[in-house]
Amino acid sequence: MERKEFLRSLGAGAAFAVTFPCLGSCSKDDAIEGDIVEQPTGIDFTVDLDSAEGAKLANNGSFILKNLVVVVKNLEGEFVAATQVCSHESYDQVRFINNDGGIFYCDVHGSRFAQDGSPLNTIPNSTPKPIKIYNTELNGNILRIFE
Repeated sequence: MERKEFLRSLGAGAAFAVTFPCLGSCSKDDAIEGDIVEQPTGIDFTVDLDSAEGAKLANNGSFILKNLVVVVKNLEGEFVAATQVCSHESYDQVRFINNDGGIFYCDVHGSRFAQDGSPLNTIPNSTPKPIKIYNTELNGNILRIFE
């Protein structure tokens, strides 16, 4: 029996059963936005709070993304900086959200982190690991983010 005849003999139900798992996982992978990246090292940069970039940090709860770092003016008006790289699977999708007093959140798999980097939830089949938090220092209107 030739392959074509064999596949036809299986029928639509068997073909669906064989291909559905692949289609399901393929569409899931396509839905993930962002890139898998290495954790940045040697972080040391500044943000001029009077610049167009820095003006985005004027309000409590606002954030910017720079050099794979999420720079935040938290809900209390303090500056906090964390890696944009999630500790779960290294996607560059960590952002700051104004839930639960302000947390870091990765929407790829739902990882949540406190402002000190500690994990707030566990992802199935993964070990909860903190995310990297960087030092911040404000001198006048210049905010320095560094390791």
